[in-house]
Amino acid sequence: MSGFKLNSLTPETTKRFVNNKINQAAEKNTFASSPRIVVLGVGNELLSDEGVGIHVVKELQKMEVPPHVEVIEGGTDGFGLLNIITDTDRLIVIDSVKGGSPPGTLYKFDIEDAPNASDLFKTSVHQISILEVIHLSELIGKTPQTTVLGVEPGSIETEMSLTPDVQQKIPRIIELIFEMIEESAPETPNA
Repeated sequence: MSGFKLNSLTPETTKRFVNNKINQAAEKNTFASSPRIVVLGVGNELLSDEGVGIHVVKELQKMEVPPHVEVIEGGTDGFGLLNIITDTDRLIVIDSVKGGSPPGTLYKFDIEDAPNASDLFKTSVHQISILEVIHLSELIGKTPQTTVLGVEPGSIETEMSLTPDVQQKIPRIIELIFEMIEESAPETPNA
């Protein structure tokens, strides 16, 4: 599993992209029967890039999202997120991921791939990782379709702001989130 490098976008470009995607979905009337989607940002924003998930969610909360999408700041709640995870159809997690690549490298993997990636990735630096909580939801019998968007941290030192390498990836992460939301919309038959 390798990270992919993406060009950064301006906030204006990202906003146009997001609004365009929402309008396209509204025109198709895909929201009415859409699955419940949770975008979950996790991490500790007191530890610089470890808080990237929280920073992304805060930006998303300033934007218009489809009505079937909930944007949640999960912080480092660990087991406290179990009810949120088991009560959704589609889960998109944003977190820092230590994969050994340069800071700011983006990773995207489905939860089914996470056990195979355990040697490659030490996902997050939380006491209880979000992957452990998601795997625990399997025991309860309700694990949503889950994708993790990870960002290689440059620093996890005590600092409230992100490093420039990670900060510049936020527009692209948001773009990827909206692409996944659109992909999750049910197909509408042609009339």
